[in-house]
Amino acid sequence: MLQATNVSIIFGSRILFDNVTFTIQPRDRIGLVGRNGVGKSTLLKALNEEITPQEGSISKPGGYSIGFLKQEIRGQNEPTVWLEAQTAFKEINVLQAKLDDIQHQLETRTDYDSDDYMNLSQLFCDYNDRLVHLDIDDKDKKTELVLLGLGYKREDFEKAPSTFSGGWAMRLELAKLLLQNPDLLMLDEPTNHLDIESIIWLEEFFQKYEGAIILVSHDKTFLDNVCNKTIELELGKMYEYKANYSKYLILKEERREKQLQTFKNQQDQIKQIERNIERFKAKASKATMAQSLVKKLDKMDIVEVEQDDVRSMRFTFPMGQQSGKVIVTAKNLAKSYGEKEVFHDVNLEIERGDKVAFIGKNGMGKTTMAKIIAKELDYNSGQLDLGHNVSIAFFAQHHAEQLPKELTILQYMEDTAPNEIRAQVRNILGAFMFTGDDVTKKISVLSGGERARVCLAHLLLNPSNVLILDEPTNHLDLRAKDVLKNAISKYPGTVIVVSHDRDFLVGMTTKVFEFNEGVVKEFVGDVNDFFEERRLANFREVELSPQISQQSLVNGQQKKANIEQINKADDKEAKQLKNKISKLEEEISIKEFDIKKIEEKIEALSEEGKYDAVIVEQLGKEKKVLEKLMQDWETLQS
Repeated sequence: MLQATNVSIIFGSRILFDNVTFTIQPRDRIGLVGRNGVGKSTLLKALNEEITPQEGSISKPGGYSIGFLKQEIRGQNEPTVWLEAQTAFKEINVLQAKLDDIQHQLETRTDYDSDDYMNLSQLFCDYNDRLVHLDIDDKDKKTELVLLGLGYKREDFEKAPSTFSGGWAMRLELAKLLLQNPDLLMLDEPTNHLDIESIIWLEEFFQKYEGAIILVSHDKTFLDNVCNKTIELELGKMYEYKANYSKYLILKEERREKQLQTFKNQQDQIKQIERNIERFKAKASKATMAQSLVKKLDKMDIVEVEQDDVRSMRFTFPMGQQSGKVIVTAKNLAKSYGEKEVFHDVNLEIERGDKVAFIGKNGMGKTTMAKIIAKELDYNSGQLDLGHNVSIAFFAQHHAEQLPKELTILQYMEDTAPNEIRAQVRNILGAFMFTGDDVTKKISVLSGGERARVCLAHLLLNPSNVLILDEPTNHLDLRAKDVLKNAISKYPGTVIVVSHDRDFLVGMTTKVFEFNEGVVKEFVGDVNDFFEERRLANFREVELSPQISQQSLVNGQQKKANIEQINKADDKEAKQLKNKISKLEEEISIKEFDIKKIEEKIEALSEEGKYDAVIVEQLGKEKKVLEKLMQDWETLQS
């Protein structure tokens, strides 16, 4: 158990949080939420003893271990992914050496009643419990399980970590932490570099994890599926809710409504007391009563209403000169890194005004294609042409990491702004919530979300007619994501977005390109249209929806008409056909009822912050059976 008591952290004149108290119990699953810059990452660093609070204390038992996944990539020095992952078990050797040393001391010392001896005995027990907790058996099996779960392939195990991108390096850091099996896992944006399959695997892993977890994430579904508590940081205060993210939003609103009503009632009471004081003061016989009311007023505890941080980004992307009708054309495009083929024979065309989504698992070439179109990367063969008067603004995942850390936000923006825009830099930064002294912050002290906002602000310095955004929602809080989505939707130019975030993409795109095992397929319409065509409900199986497709409704309407037609037939064959159809319809009804019940179970589990892979798998099987029944029914109708 970890305890934070009356913790206050102050940077200069800014209070990040004041008098914060909370406890992390074993098996807690805590979502730490709040807008960018409120101190979420700072709080995690304080819990990890990297920052000392100005006031208050943080305490934990002896031998209590913490694993901390930061947004920065650490050094990875082993020659292969496998060996780097297995460095997670070095703690075992260190602990064993400490245990041997303590055991030797306990056997050779004779001061059995001393405090020092008792403390040494307790430390021995703590270290031994930690070894048992680490469960050191089957290290190879566990390493393989975690690496595969996080998206590595077996052929990747013997490759050097340096041959992978920064996103894969973060996966390897996460793998090491999971293998270390600490008492407390602290994760800062763990899903930023994961594809949907890996996110689902991680959710299932956390369901079985014996330790506590506190995480910062702006993935709504991930928070709902993992967390049973939510801690909100807002305007220097902390609010704790025993609920997942969706329930927290409801409870927060209910709490504020009660506060407002209590505040209103008290204000009415205060006004009444003040009126009585004024009335009694005018009469000498009532002077004592007036004084009594004044004292009552002075002793009253004034109800405070939680202030809501209403600050938000507000911006639109500046539009450059209009481009030609065709933005980009690719013919038989191919790209490889050495012997590794990323994609081949890609043919695509993007027109002016298109809102395009690149989707697919990590490593399938989405970012590579975005970089090729942005002229930041060459291709191996084929042809790629940009249309007339195309001007591109490119937001890349790595841009935030490459910002000059020694400069302030203002210096960086002014140094890179065109002369005619330089005078507007402060206004642009203000639109991204960098006001007053904020602009003089050095980039080195910014959070991941703040750096992402700087990169977005930088896009406004040069008007364009094509936006290419590679995972733009990474590190952005939920409000900021909504603002960005709105700005993209209103942008009159062409947009290409690489993202795994369905909530962000839905309702925004007009065309989808799916990247899968070297092949790129085009789907016209929104992301939801893509799911419908692929007969998928979402990026993730756990979000299967009970919604009936439009085609099913059409089939239902056709059913009645066809049955009426069959009823008119007198021949034996028609009657047999009618019986078969009736039987199928009965089976379909039963199966639809079964599916509905399973979906209700999944929804109930989700509301409790739980996830059951067995039930989800059962749902998938039942839907396949229903699909087969519907196909049989349609065959009989033809």
